[in-house]
Amino acid sequence: MINKHILVASSLALASLLPFSTAAIAASGGGSSSDGAKTPSCNSGTVWNEKTQKCERQTASKMDDKSLYTEGRDLALAGRYQQALTTLGAVHSPDSMTYTMIGYSWRKMGNYDKAQAFYAKALAADPNNVNTHEYLGEAYAEQHMTNLAKAELEKVRSLAGPNSEQYRDLADVIKGTVSKS
Repeated sequence: MINKHILVASSLALASLLPFSTAAIAASGGGSSSDGAKTPSCNSGTVWNEKTQKCERQTASKMDDKSLYTEGRDLALAGRYQQALTTLGAVHSPDSMTYTMIGYSWRKMGNYDKAQAFYAKALAADPNNVNTHEYLGEAYAEQHMTNLAKAELEKVRSLAGPNSEQYRDLADVIKGTVSKS
C-alpha cells in the first residue's frame, strides 16, 4: 500500500512543474449547486465572458479571476471538463478552490495522476479545504484505495461534520466502490 505522505509529496513535486501560481483569490465554494447549463460552449482556447456575453481568447480575456473560477466551476459541474480546464487555466492567480476544480476536471476525465497533483496543490494552499478532501477521497475510492478514502472521509468529518454534503457524498462513493470491489 502506498504511504499517503509519499503520494502527497510526489503529487506536490509533479504539480510544481505545472504552469500555475499559488496566489489566493476570493472565490465561491466548489459544491454541486450549479449545473453550468447557462454557460455557452466556446471553441478551444476561448472562454465565455459573462460581462461581454461572448467567447474571448483565453489570453485576451478581461474577466477577473473570480468570474473565471465561477465559469470554470460551472462548466466542470456540468460535465464540460475540457472547457472547464481552459477556463480555470486562464485564472491569473489560482487559489485552493481553483486547483480543486482543475483536479476535479482531470479526475472526471480519468486522469487520476493529474487530479491528485492538483488536489495536492490545493491542500498546500489550504490544508482545510473540505471540498478538496472530499474529491481526493472520491479519487482514492474510485481507484479502490479504500483506506486512503476513509482517511479523507475522517478529515471531512472533522472539518465539516457528518451531516455535511461533502461527508455524505464521499461516504456514498466509498460505500458504492467498496460494495463493487
